[in-house]
Amino acid sequence: MLGFIVAVAAGFFTPHIEGPVARPLAKALGKHIKLESSETRLLAFIAALLGACVAASLLNSGSAFWITLGAAIGYFGSRLMAAVQKLLDERNNR
Repeated sequence: MLGFIVAVAAGFFTPHIEGPVARPLAKALGKHIKLESSETRLLAFIAALLGACVAASLLNSGSAFWITLGAAIGYFGSRLMAAVQKLLDERNNR
């Protein structure tokens, strides 16, 4: 369970680590691999997911499925909450 929570946090912080982590990594990889500018967010997500996997392994908590699901929920969490809130508001206004 703790690994899942770490993964949710990693997914949530993906946009925040894009600048300090993913851009320098993309610049270093740019000498060997051509990366599109839109792929830096993906690179940040991969870095966050790898960090969550290492933390979950050190904590001896979580499987690959729960780590991946937690990271996806964390990444899309604010949008999911907005969609649920919109559905609830529409339901209450009927």
